[in-house]
Amino acid sequence: MSFLELILIGVGLSMDAFAVAICQGLSMTRLNWRRAGVIALFFGGFQAAMPLLGWALGSRFAMYIQELDHWVAFVLLALIGGNMVREALGPEEAACAAGDLDLRQLFLMAVATSIDALAVGVTFAFLEVAILPAVSVIGVTTFCLSLAGVAVGNFFGARYKRRAELSGGVILILLGVKILLEHLGVL
Repeated sequence: MSFLELILIGVGLSMDAFAVAICQGLSMTRLNWRRAGVIALFFGGFQAAMPLLGWALGSRFAMYIQELDHWVAFVLLALIGGNMVREALGPEEAACAAGDLDLRQLFLMAVATSIDALAVGVTFAFLEVAILPAVSVIGVTTFCLSLAGVAVGNFFGARYKRRAELSGGVILILLGVKILLEHLGVL
């Protein structure tokens, strides 16, 4: 998997965290960079840890389904991306919560926004991706986009939340299609 593909996967996976980071930025009357850094560390850390966990789990059974691995990768990425697109086009969710930085709530949000990264980690096991560079790129990408999300939320408001989720979903679907087409010899 190329560096550009890893960046695109990182961006796609980061969109949920970016949208939640926008909400966190909305709850700040004035941008607090320390708080923004903590939020970005949580999201980036979990987005890096979950694919590592998925890869470890997937590596255990990848040898049993190697003939189908491209289909598994395609289906997982299409489902994750499709879910993100559905959420972006669906009814607006509850408004962002305001208030002080609650580490327990932040932990839960980081886990919730990184569940899809667990499935991508399983896909990495099937595709035999070098996992440490991959999770590093995903973690750093998510950190940077989450930090930017807090700033965007604080400055612009919630205007871009849906677009971010929609873009992330489309990116993941297209990468899944690319993996499948490459394996089938079309690309």
